[in-house]
Parts: sequence; structure tokens; C-alpha cells
Amino acid sequence: MADEFCLLVDRCLAGEQAAILELVDRHQGPVFGLCYRMLRHRQDAEDMTQETFVRALRSLVGWDRQRVFLPWLLAIAGNRCRTLLGRRSRRPATTALVENLPDCSGDEEPARRLSEELHLALGRLREEYRQAFVLFHEQELSYAEIGAALDCPVGTVKTWVHRARREMIEHLRGRGMLAEQQHALR
Repeated sequence: MADEFCLLVDRCLAGEQAAILELVDRHQGPVFGLCYRMLRHRQDAEDMTQETFVRALRSLVGWDRQRVFLPWLLAIAGNRCRTLLGRRSRRPATTALVENLPDCSGDEEPARRLSEELHLALGRLREEYRQAFVLFHEQELSYAEIGAALDCPVGTVKTWVHRARREMIEHLRGRGMLAEQQHALR
């Protein structure tokens, strides 16, 4: 499989459009997922996903074939998102718009509320905690792969994921979403 992927990379480097499309198709989901979780805005996530692939394709010649490709690509995505978040923090604050939520009936309401609370909790995490958490739980990368993507030691990744979980549990408990005995998820 690694040889097959390296052949795909070689075809991309040769400028073959079909190969570039295949590379993007294979990895677009995880890249968009990371960007969306970090930025919490669909349009920004789409823009950063596109920018990630543009940068990755420009830098593809420098990709170390001994490294797993996805963590390398996700590191680029994370860097693009952090750059955008940095620019955002320097902009004057804007008034938040309230989105119209669809009416939920029956058993959908608790799930919708939990989803909203999880989204809020994730948004309140420090950037490195959020990125490590998303890479671990949503992208299902190993601690070592996350460490490679974030350019930090595995122990640091474990700490960030643990702290993200703890802070999210505390947020959910504070919002009445978890009873005291339900926080054994730690």
C-alpha cells in the first residue's frame, strides 16, 4: 500500500490531474473535519481545507516518504487554521449571529442539546488541546501520529488529550449535562 501511495505522489509531482484529484479525494474528509472543529465555521473550514491542499501539493516534493502522509497533511491543516485564528483574534469583535435551530421533537431534543454543549465545550478549549482531541477522537490518529503532526512529544499529546477531556467533562457537568457519578470517563 505504501508503494502504491508513493506512486500516486509521483504522479501528483508529475502534474497528473487525475492523481491530484485522487489524493484530495482520499484525504479531504479528515482535513475538512479537523478544520471545521478548529474553526467552528463551515466556510472558513472549506477555505482552509482548500488552502491546505494547495500548500501540500506545493510542498509535496519535500514530503519525507518515511513519514505517514496523513499526519503530515493534518499538520499543514492545523497550521493554516491556527494562522487564521490568529488573524481572527486581532480583528475587532463582531456581534454573534444567532442561527435558527430546527424544532426538535421527542427524543431528538436531548441529543441536540448534548451536541450543542459538546460544540461549546470544544470551542472553549485551548487550541492545542482542541487540535489534539480532534485528531485523537475524530481522526482516530495514534498519539505518535498526533505528536508527529503537531511536532511535539507523545507525552505532551497525551496530556493535551487528557486535559481536553477533563475540561469538556467539567463544562458538561457545569451545564447540568452530567451527573456527578457520570464523570468516571476520565
